[in-house]
Amino acid sequence: MSKIAVFFVDGFEEIEGLTVVDLCRRAGIEVDMVSMMERKEVMGAHQIPVCCELMFDDIDKDSYDMVVLPGGAGHKKLEAHDGLMALVDAYFKADKYVAAICASPSILGRRGILKGKKACCFPSFEEHLQGAEVSFDNVCVDGKVITSRSMGTSIDFALAIIEALEGAELADKKAKEIVYR
Repeated sequence: MSKIAVFFVDGFEEIEGLTVVDLCRRAGIEVDMVSMMERKEVMGAHQIPVCCELMFDDIDKDSYDMVVLPGGAGHKKLEAHDGLMALVDAYFKADKYVAAICASPSILGRRGILKGKKACCFPSFEEHLQGAEVSFDNVCVDGKVITSRSMGTSIDFALAIIEALEGAELADKKAKEIVYR
């Protein structure tokens, strides 16, 4: 099975980060919840504390099939972390999956990752999708880059991640199990 890392900072959108963790684990994908703070407990945008299993400095940075950036006001903290940005760049250059939702696709745009790719993001962040073919679809999968729009598209985003890593049949099965489609 595949393995992903989801990166958490104070101010992350709880549903965007935790929906990915939940659905991917239901699909048998190994998920590491990684704190980018100096503590394992991270405070979500709506004051919901979440305890991550790992700290960024403790992860095996080469062991993942995908890195995932939740959105929310915390996206600025994700982008400010040089180590995480180096990891995102390295994954993109190595043709490994990079996924971002809500405001976080703007990070990918500013890093040049979206050039020539179809991408979507939270409304009003489109100007930050530098070089992308801007879409208003719930989710865009273009090569090894997956983007999504917001909290309301979190299930679609998580299912797209499952489909990319483990196939459409498993993604459809998980959607049916949660009475989504």
